Formats: sequence, structure tokens, C-alpha cells
Amino acid sequence: MIEIDNVLISDEVVAARFVCDLIKCKGGCCEDGDAGAPLTGEETDRLNEVFEEVKPYLTPEGKKEIEKTGRYYYNKDFGWVTPTINGKMCAYGHRDSKGIIKCGIEQAYLDGKISWRKPVSCHLFPIKTRKTATYELVNYEPRELLCKPACRLGEKLKVPVYVFLKEALIRKFGEPFYKALDEIAKKYYHQPG
Repeated sequence: MIEIDNVLISDEVVAARFVCDLIKCKGGCCEDGDAGAPLTGEETDRLNEVFEEVKPYLTPEGKKEIEKTGRYYYNKDFGWVTPTINGKMCAYGHRDSKGIIKCGIEQAYLDGKISWRKPVSCHLFPIKTRKTATYELVNYEPRELLCKPACRLGEKLKVPVYVFLKEALIRKFGEPFYKALDEIAKKYYHQPG
């Protein structure tokens, strides 16, 4: 376990290797779960602010689900989450021509329509975070079957989870946090030779 400020990071975040292999998993993390994408309270506000710009990127089914359920809703187990279509794919997702699920929020961001990329919980996957009274816990939790190709590709390319998720970790915790994590990882987990 690594502690930086009030954040506890599991060893797997720096020791395990992972690189998304979208050709093989097809973005399945956007439809394989117990609820939609977890959102912070601030992110529900952001979603409201950008919704009209994101709406053209949504499927008819996604729009219908959002009209029925709302742009997000409160789940007793997971807090604020995005709605899902028939309990599967996130209502903000769509499949591209290769069958890969893409995020409508992220596509609006990539097209320069909005300045918010997507929920940080999505950006961090397969890292999950949880706050306790004292700490924020950071754990590596890939899906056993769905993420096997990503684990294999990470091993092949020798890319640790925290390196693959550098941008997301900086977005969530800041540059000084990432720099400290990188120094610890290089010193204790990924020594040359």
C-alpha cells in the first residue's frame, strides 16, 4: 500500500500492467456493470451545463432513456450515476462502425464543443476510488474476462497501470500527486535491470 497525503493506493496500481485493447474488448466497460458511470456532485452540474452540446452525439435509444430517467439519477449503492439503456450500455454511449462503444460526452470534448472530457470514474477505469472518513482509496479493479486483453497488452508493452492512466490520475489528484507516485513506483516497483 502506498500513502500520498490522504490517498491510499493499492500496490497493484503501480505493479500491474494494463493498456486498453479496444479492438478486443469493444469498450465493454461502458455496458458491463451494476449501474451507469458514477458521477460526483460537481459532475452532475457539469453534465447539466454541457448536455445540449452532447445531445447530438447520443443515440435515439440513449436520448429516450435520458428523457425517461433523467440525465443522471441516484443509485443507493453507487450514488449519482448515468442512466443505462435496458440496464446495459451507458445512455451517453454509441457504437462506432467497428462496434466499439464510444462516449458521446468525450466525442463532444474531442470535437472542441465542450471543455469537460467525461466523468472521471470513466477516465480512471480500471482504477476505482472510494472515500472513507480518513482516506481516499485507489484500487486497481479490472474486469476479470473483459479486461484480459488489456492485461495481456500491458504485459507485452510493459506499461504499468498508473502510467497508462497518467492523464486521468493527474486530472483527479493533480500533478504533484502523480509525480510522487511515479517516483515511488520507479524506486520500489520498476527498478531497472
